[in-house]
Amino acid sequence: MHDHWQRKRAILALLSDKTFTSGENLAGALSISRSAVNKHIEGLAEYGVSVFSVKGKGYRLEQPVFLLNEAQLKQTMPQRCFYFDEIDSTNAFMLAHASELESGDLCIAEYQSTGRGRRGRQWISPYGNHLYFSLFWRFPQGIAQAMGLSLVVGCALVKVLESFDVSDLGLKWPNDIYLEGRKLAGILVEMTGQADSECQLVIGIGINMAMSMAQGELIDQPWSDLSTLVDRLDKTALMIQLQKQLCADLRQFEQQGLSAFVTRWQQADLFAGRAVQLQLGNQEISGICRGIDEQGAVVLENNGNLQSYLGGEISLRPQD
Repeated sequence: MHDHWQRKRAILALLSDKTFTSGENLAGALSISRSAVNKHIEGLAEYGVSVFSVKGKGYRLEQPVFLLNEAQLKQTMPQRCFYFDEIDSTNAFMLAHASELESGDLCIAEYQSTGRGRRGRQWISPYGNHLYFSLFWRFPQGIAQAMGLSLVVGCALVKVLESFDVSDLGLKWPNDIYLEGRKLAGILVEMTGQADSECQLVIGIGINMAMSMAQGELIDQPWSDLSTLVDRLDKTALMIQLQKQLCADLRQFEQQGLSAFVTRWQQADLFAGRAVQLQLGNQEISGICRGIDEQGAVVLENNGNLQSYLGGEISLRPQD
């Protein structure tokens, strides 16, 4: 597997999204045959990397592929960092090794074959186009202590992205980050343990960096990415800062609870003061979104009455 990706990474390093590179030049630079080059190009397409092929010109990337700097990650982060070119799921890896991990340990992959979002939805994970990672954390007081955790994670992501000059961000309860009104990133928190004793949490995060047209067509909701910023946004530096901020916020959350983050959430709440619908099982509840309470529940106002809800899927209410 390592040799397989080593060759593909070498080809990606030689390709550009601006100019074509001939198959002959690629073969010569890598000391492999033209047919081997073509096979690797076809293999990259299977991982979601779009490569244009024009007879007489050669190959060109549809858009840049931004790979993380593994050495820099491991040298900079105080906690362990597990890095993969390809994995089924970073969350699944962390859950499988939970007994061996410490708070702050990280798993990052350039490609996930079975990436998942909330409610089991597929998370489209083309190779090298986006940022996929999972952070491990232990909560000594049990699952009850982790109520509202996804909201804290959302606040951390917004703070870091804003520090990289990303504007017009918003948070959608309970676990989505939006850019210009469309989904940019998602959070999936999974846990094991007991309600009143130590529990282990795996926080999975996916951020769209540069979505190709082909991959974007597979997504069943409006999406956004950071493609207009990637030329000046260092993916490795972003990952390092995200891990640092998440660890700092999770420590504060352990000590002070969700109340320390309510103001930060309200400042970025995408639906605050807007008419929404909450799908709760077979029940559909309408109301005005009034933010969150200190348990992380969404608060809806209906006929002057406020009611908190911990579960469900929120969306803007269609205009009559």
